[in-house]
Amino acid sequence: MENKKITFEVYETSARGNKLTEITNFSSLENKAVITLKPEQTLQTITGFGGAFTESSAYLLNQLSQDNRNKILQAYFGKDGARYSLTRTHMNSCDFSLTNYSYTPVENDTTLEHFTIKEDMDDLIPMIKDALDVSEDGFKIFASPWTAVPWMKDNKKWVGGKLLPEYYDTWALFFSKYVDAYKKEGIDIWGFTVENEPHGNGNNWESMHFTPEEMTDFVQNHLGPKLEADGKGDLKILGYDQNREGLKEWVDVMYKDEASSKYYDGTAIHWYESTYDYFPEALQYAHKKAPDKYLIQTEACVDSEVPKWKDDAWYWSKEATDWGWDWAPEDQKHLHPKYVPVYRYARDIIGCLNNWVDGWVDWNMVLNKQGGPNWFKNWCVAPVIVDPETNDVYFTPIYYTLAHFSKYIRPNAKVIGLENSDEELMVTASQNPDGSIAIVIFNETVIPKSIHLILKDKSKDKSAEFSINPQAIQTIIIPNV
Repeated sequence: MENKKITFEVYETSARGNKLTEITNFSSLENKAVITLKPEQTLQTITGFGGAFTESSAYLLNQLSQDNRNKILQAYFGKDGARYSLTRTHMNSCDFSLTNYSYTPVENDTTLEHFTIKEDMDDLIPMIKDALDVSEDGFKIFASPWTAVPWMKDNKKWVGGKLLPEYYDTWALFFSKYVDAYKKEGIDIWGFTVENEPHGNGNNWESMHFTPEEMTDFVQNHLGPKLEADGKGDLKILGYDQNREGLKEWVDVMYKDEASSKYYDGTAIHWYESTYDYFPEALQYAHKKAPDKYLIQTEACVDSEVPKWKDDAWYWSKEATDWGWDWAPEDQKHLHPKYVPVYRYARDIIGCLNNWVDGWVDWNMVLNKQGGPNWFKNWCVAPVIVDPETNDVYFTPIYYTLAHFSKYIRPNAKVIGLENSDEELMVTASQNPDGSIAIVIFNETVIPKSIHLILKDKSKDKSAEFSINPQAIQTIIIPNV
């Protein structure tokens, strides 16, 4: 069979300093991996990639010069930037808010006549609207509540407790009112997660607890029917919204039968259970339980860390620790060793894409040098760090890592099958709606490697030869095939 050379482009981010840099000169090395693409084998359809609009990020953007504000929004949403296509925001306050607040401040207002999004008008809504203006392709937005207002809860507090059953209908109305209020501001909401982290967060910041049975009751008998009755049945409802290890318990209840499944459009997951394990078995189980539903990673970050400022080397070094380093139970400590931030992102996204996940969303887009603002002082890292006092901006290596996926793998792309001969490399591939193929390769070793890429074709196989540097991520683009 005749072998034809592939036309291709290679973009690399590496510990050596490449930042989505186009590579045109390659080495021929003894360490050669063979990657075979099988575009005839199509898997899940991509929903998108992106990050979250939070009050903290929006507040910080408003502290910067107009030029730097625009620079950051262009970097995330512009045609020459990361081209984020799937985003999240919070309903009511969250830990990355300046204070606790709710859209329903008037006690016992069960019909929500006093519903107001005024708290979002100064920072959050302007950031979202400006991002929409910057984005040529547009992007989806889903919203997540951390908690209902204390007067609707059994413990009357922002933190912990449960939604009182007598307010289930009021809380369903809350979602419908939110969509109308945001639409009035020119922002269309694509969908929701029912509750951020229904197991709670150790009762540290805004939270509201649901069991799988309680959430499914709320969705099946209150939220789903209310949105449908209000002509909003096309809005997506994602259940769960916490760590992957708990997936089986939740999807078994959510998708128990036709009635329980009816209003769920998919499952939302987070990555905080481990710094290295992406839980492929749990992801496979969730997909098999509901193969026609979304499976979306809705939150991830380098947590429990104050960001390192203009220190790229740190993001490529095995120095980061997460919440579990200090706080995990002894029998779970092994899941939380020190890790390399860039590796964690690259490994997790590729691992997710190779196990039926169709969307991957980061947490805050912008934080300050402290890792806030955050009213609970729950410091975290964002891909972009800013210093409002000096009007300075730092694009961390995490920003470029995310862009390797969001920029090149577009909504409605199909993940395709492949074979990879080198166990030290992680590889995923997708075919975009325009026919192009995007392959992402992650080499966490200190050894450069040659790549022999084969594209299986009905008439004749095509091939390409290139190399990847040590400690590097590459996106390879093959034009319309």
